[in-house]
Amino acid sequence: MTDPQKSLWQYREEAELGSDSRDVLIGFAVEATDGHIGKVDALTADSDRHSIVVDTGFWIFGKKRRIPAGMIARVDRFEEMIFLRINKDSVKAAPEYDEEADRIEAYDQYYQPLG
Repeated sequence: MTDPQKSLWQYREEAELGSDSRDVLIGFAVEATDGHIGKVDALTADSDRHSIVVDTGFWIFGKKRRIPAGMIARVDRFEEMIFLRINKDSVKAAPEYDEEADRIEAYDQYYQPLG
């Protein structure tokens, strides 16, 4: 049986990332199920917790959101776009990304029911 918390932070096979370096995802546009939300600003890999950090630009006043890798539905490398499995409201309501603060528990609590 797969640990749901662990799988939340792992890239899904459906994301079709292949074996290439995931660093190429920086700068890709990010689309929720109902529209554009920003661009990939950074990637994180805290032990077994992989995620993208999305700069939402003007959409939510320049805030950043950390989105677990398991929320990625697919990646279009040709168009340089990442498609999420969640909608814009879910991204907007997510805990704000703070590079200095360890908020793993807050992310787990928020994203686990969405996974």
